[in-house]
Amino acid sequence: MTTAVLTAVGHQWEARLVTALESAPGLAVVRRCADLADLLAAASAGLADVALVSADLRSLDRAALHHLASHGVRSAGVAAPGDEAGERRLRQLGLDVVVRADAEPHEIEEALTGLQEADLPDDPFGPDGGNDPDTGDEAARGAAALTGPGAAVAPPGSDGWAPVEQSRIIAVWGPTGAPGRSTLALGLAAELAAAGTRTLLVDCDTYGSSVAQALSLLDEAPGMAAAARAADQGVLDLPALARLAPEVSRGLRVLTGIPRAERWPELRAAAVEHVLTMARKLAEVVVVDCGFSIEDDEELSYDTLAPRRNAATLTALEQADELLVVGSADPVGLQRLVRAVQDVGSIPSPTPQVVVNKVRASAVGGRPERRIAEALERFSGMDDLLFLPWDQASLDEAMLAGRTLVECAPQSELRRAVAAVASRYAVGAPEPVGRRRRRR
Repeated sequence: MTTAVLTAVGHQWEARLVTALESAPGLAVVRRCADLADLLAAASAGLADVALVSADLRSLDRAALHHLASHGVRSAGVAAPGDEAGERRLRQLGLDVVVRADAEPHEIEEALTGLQEADLPDDPFGPDGGNDPDTGDEAARGAAALTGPGAAVAPPGSDGWAPVEQSRIIAVWGPTGAPGRSTLALGLAAELAAAGTRTLLVDCDTYGSSVAQALSLLDEAPGMAAAARAADQGVLDLPALARLAPEVSRGLRVLTGIPRAERWPELRAAAVEHVLTMARKLAEVVVVDCGFSIEDDEELSYDTLAPRRNAATLTALEQADELLVVGSADPVGLQRLVRAVQDVGSIPSPTPQVVVNKVRASAVGGRPERRIAEALERFSGMDDLLFLPWDQASLDEAMLAGRTLVECAPQSELRRAVAAVASRYAVGAPEPVGRRRRRR
């Protein structure tokens, strides 16, 4: 069976590469693409099985490779002899196969045939982020590409953190109406760090990020937007992510959100997924503060190049190992909570742990926890609930100081309740009974 190939490579090696491809009996060049737009159009038309791209292809990024994979076209890189920087960029973009531009025809055929015969995963940029399963994450491969005379790999951070072997992503999500997603995410991350767990807090809210303001960080400081941009361009590695996520307290790093809501197109799904994949190597627990909306625009979902505002939240939920769904303890908030749990059950996400926030007798009557538990069990079948009390005074004090409850109000009732939630997810804590993962 002949493998149909698209080429989009630099002019210096194109002629020789095409000649080598045509000399291989199992390969056929169906189109020599002049630029990325031409390549994507040919892939969308179903003309080929494999695309060959070079590092100098203008505008080549992770989103473009995601578009090719979504149309069943596997991608391989082409690097000039001795071009270590170009090969590293291609591998950091998630390309497992990179051939030399001066390779013999049989070598190219063997590499592309093996790529074509490999099973295409459901998500080409899935949990491994397009990494080579034999050599680990692409940060390690990128570091390996730099090793040599006079080359040195920078440490992940100033504190000498080593890459983490195993980690968990905890997504904190909830419906509209400010139920306390950011409050819980920040409190949970702070408690885990205080318990000795290396923690990274990621603000992935594309509607109203607030972690930077809560910790008195510079609003315009590079954070998630810069990380996503670097991931898109194939230059995000572990040291780069560590520089973008400063340590705000011992054991706690923070990747701030976008400073303005209109910058949401910068957080594309493929880039966010790669950032979270790298985050797993930087911290033992990654806490993600998600936006409220999980609506998938059906019209835009067919256009894989069009940015979607909720793609960052949907990607975070899909990549998460644990999910906390937060709702506020008032009649309107509880109604939204019930519907939110039903909605999140229809998308790829872990089984949710429900957290009821702002619990107070003035909103639901005496013995509020019992009343809420009985109501939610009766109308929605929820029986495993966690409660956080209403403690606006402590939150105001922490916000005014730009610090966490651990630092500002360690003896407050709310802080103790958040610590009880964090104890479930600390490193070494047992897996919750009955916790399973939902996939579409």
